[in-house]
Amino acid sequence: MRYLHTMIRVRDLDAALDFFVDKLGLVEVRRRDSEKGRFTLVFLATERAKDSDAPHVELTYNWDQEEPYTVGRSFGHLAYEVDDIYLTCQRLLDAGVTINRPPRDGRMAFVRSPDLISVELLQKGDALPVQEPWASMPNTGEW
Repeated sequence: MRYLHTMIRVRDLDAALDFFVDKLGLVEVRRRDSEKGRFTLVFLATERAKDSDAPHVELTYNWDQEEPYTVGRSFGHLAYEVDDIYLTCQRLLDAGVTINRPPRDGRMAFVRSPDLISVELLQKGDALPVQEPWASMPNTGEW
């Protein structure tokens, strides 16, 4: 058995791609439009994994969905390792993304997609030394 992907339903494909590709830095590896089923599937990977058989994030856009999808904390989150937690969070903050759980410990942060999917960012290797403004930044909303 091999883990293939995690699927997320999105209401606004452009907003989801802006978050996951333009802000978070994933790359689109393939896309499938179904006229008959009235949906689009977009598969995303990290830059390092785009040419491998590593698991992907599948964004499912149902063309006729008007109401928001319900989101429960029981889903959990997506998690990505980053080279520098502080630089990553600053880049996201500068792009207008709320840092819901700042990297106060130099190791872990959480943000949310436009569809309220929690995304965990984890520092590669050991935690970075604690530094401001992150050390004293409070949590915002749910994560």
